[in-house]
Amino acid sequence: MCTAFVSIEPDSPAPVLLLSVRDEYLGRAWLPPGPHWPGRPGVVGGLDLAAGGTWLAVDPERRTAACLLNGFGPLAPATARLSRGELPLTAVRHGGIGHLDLAPYDPFHLVVVRPDGARVTSWGGSGRAEERELPRGLSVVLNDGLEGKAASRTTSERVRALMAARAAHFRARLTAAPRPHPGADGPAERAWGPWLPIVAGDGLALDEDAALVQRRDFGDGRVWGSSSISLLALGPGLLRYDFAAAPVAGAWEPVPLG
Repeated sequence: MCTAFVSIEPDSPAPVLLLSVRDEYLGRAWLPPGPHWPGRPGVVGGLDLAAGGTWLAVDPERRTAACLLNGFGPLAPATARLSRGELPLTAVRHGGIGHLDLAPYDPFHLVVVRPDGARVTSWGGSGRAEERELPRGLSVVLNDGLEGKAASRTTSERVRALMAARAAHFRARLTAAPRPHPGADGPAERAWGPWLPIVAGDGLALDEDAALVQRRDFGDGRVWGSSSISLLALGPGLLRYDFAAAPVAGAWEPVPLG
């Protein structure tokens, strides 16, 4: 149950802010953000060791970032399936994925952010992909899509309730707090101000319905939960990326972007 919040304020020194929380089975191995792909020089992201892709990629040269959330709907044929982890890497280099045939990919939502805005592409496994440019203000993207309104959504009332609780709690908290105006330098605490303790979990227990940073034991021997949190700020002449493993136990790490 990954979550992404995007704040767009065109008149701000940091017009576009992205908060991305990655949720995954915690046994799935990964590496922190870095330049992990020799064939894509300059691109930075966390490395999924299982499939070789990423959940969030940044291209500093193009000042573009893309984060991936799994979606709901029919799966791609196993004999032709491609890893969704390649999609953020492709999107940051091409400005999107409109040139791709999406049939080999399982359902997903891809958020692409630029210094002047953001766009969400949602693929439900069949038909045509949905594309939406995000409006000014605060938007949330869930596994049910932008504002939980994708054409292809979960059939589980429990999962839908968890997503709704999380979106409502953290939209209210982020909206009530002063919007940050991060610069390129300085510690995360100064850059993100009152948002930082909110995005780190806001004091909620890991198993609360509204938890952004979470742990869920589904009783099959595997634990699902939040593995990392990313904060990005984009604007004219600005690109900042702060990262923390979840739950946040120490300092946030600024990600070198070359």
